[in-house]
Amino acid sequence: MPSKLGIIPIGADIQPFIFRSTVSNEIAMQDISCFVSIGFSQHFSIITKAKDLSARWFYIRKSATEFWGVRRLEQALRDDLYHTLGAMPSNFELTIPNEKQRAVAMQTFKENHVLDFWHVDDPDHVDERGVEQHIVNNIKNFMMSLGNEFTFMGNQYRVIVDEKERFIDLLFYHRRMRCMVAIELKNGEFQPEYAGKLNFYLSALDEYVKLPDENPSIGIILCRDKSNTEVEFTLRDMSKPLGVATYRSVDELPEHYRALPSADELRKLM
Repeated sequence: MPSKLGIIPIGADIQPFIFRSTVSNEIAMQDISCFVSIGFSQHFSIITKAKDLSARWFYIRKSATEFWGVRRLEQALRDDLYHTLGAMPSNFELTIPNEKQRAVAMQTFKENHVLDFWHVDDPDHVDERGVEQHIVNNIKNFMMSLGNEFTFMGNQYRVIVDEKERFIDLLFYHRRMRCMVAIELKNGEFQPEYAGKLNFYLSALDEYVKLPDENPSIGIILCRDKSNTEVEFTLRDMSKPLGVATYRSVDELPEHYRALPSADELRKLM
């Protein structure tokens, strides 16, 4: 082991020390590379809106490795992606047998979504179809908030079961998981019966729409509020992969997430 002066004693096992130093240097070089590869505007957004050092490095690495522009970074900051990525309550561990798909699914979906294109005076008085129309009209922005591997298959996507038409609010395809993702919108608090309906939709998708080489579909209930205990009890015995997330309009964000800092605040930061 090296001494406090950094001198390696004679006869010491040098390999672990070299390995640790090499790994540490590689990590440092990766971080430096990420740091210098993003622009001033991105650094400005990160330093003013992410207060924790580890969160700042998270957004720096994401911006660099996933080629985020300022708009995508701002969306992630508003969504508090550092704390919410992979935190969505779900039954994925019990219902996705494919290990690779399960790992990706558990790190893909966020617990909370901010619809930064949605401005309404009273969000509680907008029905699900109204929220859906806002999303469809701004589908590019919504997909950016989901991640960079989703493609949009349609809204009010029709499936026919026993000669009866059923309509799925939003249907996406995730390239790396190689499966469809059905999203049901609810403009209120989560109710256990929502999961049964979406479970039915996923069965229909897997039976009539899914291709033979694709993985089973995943369902997300996107609602205004939820009780994690109710969600846990509801999903525990469901056979299909389901998760429950929440959404809000940009008007419901805390003020410091909506506006840039003042000139005085900037001087303090500098």
